Amino acid sequence: MTITAYQMLLYSGALAILFLSPGPVWAALIARGLSGGFHAAWPLALGVVLGDAVWPVIAVFGVSWLVSVYADFLLILRYVAMLVFVVMGVMLIRQAGREIGTDSRLTAPGMWAGFSAGVLIILSNPKAVLFYMGVLPGFFDVSVLTGMDIAAIVTASILVPLIGNLILAAFVGKLRSVLTSARALWRINVGSGISLILVGFVIGLT
Repeated sequence: MTITAYQMLLYSGALAILFLSPGPVWAALIARGLSGGFHAAWPLALGVVLGDAVWPVIAVFGVSWLVSVYADFLLILRYVAMLVFVVMGVMLIRQAGREIGTDSRLTAPGMWAGFSAGVLIILSNPKAVLFYMGVLPGFFDVSVLTGMDIAAIVTASILVPLIGNLILAAFVGKLRSVLTSARALWRINVGSGISLILVGFVIGLT
């Protein structure tokens, strides 16, 4: 393997921060959890796994091809990653306190409905697209990644959000009451926003 434990720890931490920032997946899990409990929500979490496995692979191989054409592309990506994290953090802080809505179209009963909703959400989630395509290459030198490196990155990309999503699904009733509190939501967003900004500067300065 060419990637270090520090790189994986930093990347996993960024994945955790990304999970903690409310977005479409949170809204979908809350909607299905409220309509049918954990039984209705966990298939959606598994659907999200598919996208979390696909996006990093696309990012690694897509960026690797670009690097073979343009040698300085990795340096540019490092600063793009920094910029994306900082912008995401600022946006979270600016929108702190905004309620997370629910979508009745996500509450259709059945395991397949939940799974397919999870796939569609993660594949169309702009936050996920920005992270994997714009930020992931800032953590690793994609031009030298081995098969084991890619497997480790994909595994982390799957496990960190999955664990968080399953915990959220299991305690959605209690968490929903917390998240509907404007003050609690403001604290979550501001804390996540500051963390994203700090991670962005770490990427840019290392």
